Amino acid sequence: MSQITLIVIYICIGLFAGFMSGMFGIGGGAVRVPLLNLAGLPLLSAFGINLFIVPFSSLVGAVSQRENIDKEIAIYLGIGGIFGAIIGAFLAGLIPTLILAVIFVVLSLVIVLGLFLDRIVPARAYKINLTHKIAFASSFFLSLIGAIRGGSAGSIFPAFLKAIGCDIHRAIATSLCVTIFTCIGAAIIFWSRGDIIWLPAIFALTGSMVGARLGSAVSLKTKTVWLEIGLGILIVGLALITVYKAV
Repeated sequence: MSQITLIVIYICIGLFAGFMSGMFGIGGGAVRVPLLNLAGLPLLSAFGINLFIVPFSSLVGAVSQRENIDKEIAIYLGIGGIFGAIIGAFLAGLIPTLILAVIFVVLSLVIVLGLFLDRIVPARAYKINLTHKIAFASSFFLSLIGAIRGGSAGSIFPAFLKAIGCDIHRAIATSLCVTIFTCIGAAIIFWSRGDIIWLPAIFALTGSMVGARLGSAVSLKTKTVWLEIGLGILIVGLALITVYKAV
């Protein structure tokens, strides 16, 4: 495959993953990692490149949706996520893929259920209270699992925030803000191990930033119910892909 063809592929991967990131507030790794791996990159390199890209693409989306960010909760989510992501990066490759897949799928299904909790059992949904300690611990756990899988846990942050009572637009914007910080430490660890290949990283980053801007613009104009449905379908789909790759 020629160098030009590979560059076009990396840019397209970035565009698609970036659009999903800006649209739904996800980090984009659950989309970007398997596509980079499919394009011929080693899995650990795909992990490292994804973690390098996420802070930049999330920054573009967060700036576009800055008015919806819950700044107080974002601080505690960010601190917990940074610690979880760094520890997860050290553990990457040490825990069997199948075990991670099972944890991720169960967690995803529980959070998707929580996404629609206010419609299924409204009285119960209103009793959920996100304290600073819960925000820190939840972000730590989600980011730990995410970093072990080479991602930011951004694929489930928005649904988690919606499940505990955030408006979907607020949940998406806050998730984008948090994932700016949760990936930086983990990316440094992957970089220090030589896992980041810079040519695909730069072009995938370029596509991701453009895609994130477009996705954020569409997200702001999309009705709440469609964002909730789309996010729920996306999470279930990514969970099924995770199982397929693990077995």
